[in-house]
Parts: sequence; C-alpha cells; structure tokens
Amino acid sequence: MNTDHALQAPALAQQPVSVTRKMAASLPQLRAVAEANGLTIHHLGAGYPNPEVTDPRGFIAHEQAYFDHLRRLEGLNDPAALPEFLRESYAYTDTLGPVGPRESFAAVYGHDWGLDMDPGRLIPTVGATGGISLVCSLFERPGKPLAYITDAPTYAGFLARAGLCRHAQIYSVDMDDQGPDPAGFRNAIRRARADGFFVPFYYTVPDGHNPAGFSFSAERRRAVLEIAAEEGILIVEDAPYVYISYSDAAERPQPFFAMDPTRTVHLFTGSKIGLPGPRIGFIYTEAVAEIEGGDRVSLTDLLLTEASADILFQNPQALRSFESLLVDESFTRRRSLWPVAEGKLAVYRENRAILLDGLEAKLGDHPDRFRWTVPEAGFFSVFTFLDADIVTDDEFVARLVAEHGVVVIPMYDFYPRDADSAIPRPATTNCGCRSVSRNGSDATGSPT
Repeated sequence: MNTDHALQAPALAQQPVSVTRKMAASLPQLRAVAEANGLTIHHLGAGYPNPEVTDPRGFIAHEQAYFDHLRRLEGLNDPAALPEFLRESYAYTDTLGPVGPRESFAAVYGHDWGLDMDPGRLIPTVGATGGISLVCSLFERPGKPLAYITDAPTYAGFLARAGLCRHAQIYSVDMDDQGPDPAGFRNAIRRARADGFFVPFYYTVPDGHNPAGFSFSAERRRAVLEIAAEEGILIVEDAPYVYISYSDAAERPQPFFAMDPTRTVHLFTGSKIGLPGPRIGFIYTEAVAEIEGGDRVSLTDLLLTEASADILFQNPQALRSFESLLVDESFTRRRSLWPVAEGKLAVYRENRAILLDGLEAKLGDHPDRFRWTVPEAGFFSVFTFLDADIVTDDEFVARLVAEHGVVVIPMYDFYPRDADSAIPRPATTNCGCRSVSRNGSDATGSPT
C-alpha cells in the first residue's frame, strides 16, 4: 500500500530562504546570546527600527484626535450615530482605497519633491515590498523570458521576490560611490536582450542604498535616467529612506520620479516615517506602456488591474490612520512631511554619530587596514577590511556574536547570482546598528 500522501507538485522549486527572513528568525537566538553576556539587544535587522522611534502611543493619541475631528466635521449630534468615515474604515473599499488619504499624500509628498502628483495614480500597496511584488507580477504574467537589471549588491527582498519567477533572470550592475556604473548599466541591458530576454526595468534604492550604504549623486541619476530613456526601460525606485536624510535641504538630490515621472515607477513606504506594522505604501508612475496590438495605455491602469487581482480590497482603516500623519495638531493638512521625519531623525543622527565617531576613534589611525562610508541617508555604512588575512567565515561570525555581541549577516545574500560567483564568502557587522560584510572585505553597519 502506498502511504505517501505528499502533494505532487513537480513544477514547484524550493527557493533559498531570504536574508530578511533569516534575520527575523534569528531574534530569539540573539536575545539568548545577549542575556548570557549581560547585554540588552536591539534587533535592527530585517527592517526592525530602533525602539525609540517606534513607540506608538503618540501616534495613537493623534490618530484618535483626528478621528474625533472627522466625526465633528460630519456634524453628527447623536452620540450613537455611526460616522461615515468610521463605517468606510471597516467596510469593503475600492482597490485604490479611500480618496482622502491619497489626496492628502499626493499634496504633501508632491510638495516636498516639487511634483504635481495625481492622486488617481496612487495605488496603495502593502509597504514598498508590496510594490515590488506588484510590478514584478505585472511583467511576469505574460510568461515571456524576463531580465531584471539591478545593482550588485541590492536589496535582499527584491532578490527573494525576483527569484520566485522561473522565467526571470537578474543581470547585475557594479557600483562606485556615485551609483551604478553607466557603461555597465547599458551593457547589462544589451547583454540581457542579446540573450533573448525582455528587459522591463532597472530596480534600485538610490537614497541610503540598501545595503551599499550611500546615495546616488545627482549627476549619476541624470546619467542613469538618460540611458533608461535611450534603451526604453523603466526605473523602479524603492524609496524607504528619502526622509531619513542627513544632508542639508539644499544638498538633497531629487528622487528619480521627481526628475522624470514618465520613466519611473516610484515605491513609497510609510514604515520608516510612520510605523512599520500597518504596512502602508503607495506605487506611483506617470509612465505609458505599449501593449499587444500596439495600443499605448497608462501603466497605472495596468498596475491597478494587477493590484485588484492581488489585493482586491485595501485596508481603509490603516489608510485613514496614515492620513492622520499628514495633518498637524490643528488637523490642518501639512505642507511637508519633513517635520514628521525630524522626530525620528534626531535619534538616527545621534546613532549615526555614535557609529561613525566610534569607528574613527578606534580605527581611524589605521587607514591601511580599514575604511568605511559615511551615509547621507538611510541606515547603512559599508565597512571594508583591507587586511587580506581576515576571512569572515562562519567561525568568524560566531566569535563576533558570542565574544563581542556583534551581529553579523553574510553579505553574499545581497548579491545577485551573476555577481555572487565573484564574491568570496563574507559577512556584515551589526554594532548596535545594521551591518554587512563582504568576505574579509566589506561590512555595512547602520545607525538604526
């Protein structure tokens, strides 16, 4: 008798566990190590922000005050009457979600980046990660061989999502301290096409790059945009750290979507400026796509159709809660989100200074052995070991955690497969910050 009742699924393939999932799953073990060494651990991997900036009590109080304000606006005299905004918050809603949060976000975010945003083009997503999945799904659905262009290294969440598609392949682009190499960028597109792949977009995190730890220069952004236009591909801009910026206002480079919204698919998340748990994000583009038959249609319309198949009904209550961030204490719509960001930046600036000042104080006299980058945005600083005798293998990783309380994440998980073969097995340091290391080579730490 056959007692094997396993599901037969020959078309499925086992995917490697993403580095993000590994970091999240490591928390119980790390806490045990910390307690054994008399340490208090702040787990900052996998997007877990500093506890000082995720206390929800102030947000909850402001949210409730805003909801009371909406109730008063409806003019209800009967305390038992159900306000329309409250009924809407717990009812089915359109795939675009309630219009109020989109109108407010378009006005405030558009003002901050000098763009007249159309709220009808804002599609809610489950954080920026949901936006990544949505845009990948749109181009994967026809079933044709695809090539995604991205940086080496790149965000592990994108690698995990792209790896789910068996007819998609990644072509990576090397970077310098200004951004992706322009010649390498163009060559990657052309190599992919020569290999028979359709190239829909280039994915990147240009501000506070995850995990490379720097922001693209304005000149390099212009070069990338020019090549993308000449080659006829989109730029998918993941922008979780645009408000986690340490530069003066006049020195902040424009995001790609503010430079050319017709060439860019912009992914916003409220996780860093608000709170990560509600998973609020938006995808925005003014691009036009040519589809079968030669018709030209709004990419927003195509993404909206894809979104309605994925998440037919958005979470209106979470979107209304996010809307409360967009008004001040008098419930007037904010002109800018920078004052909201400033409350978190005060903590992040201090932690960034602790990281960078500590590195300089302890290792600054040894420029022949170590170097690190100074992040202009985000949470990452790349630390490089110049001593070829240092090998960040599993033993090295275990010793750092057990003996020094330093959490290490293998950097090779951040490299696309076509670049990984050239990368020796590495690691990343987390010194009360996030960090990544490359072989006896690089490590990135974040001042979260």
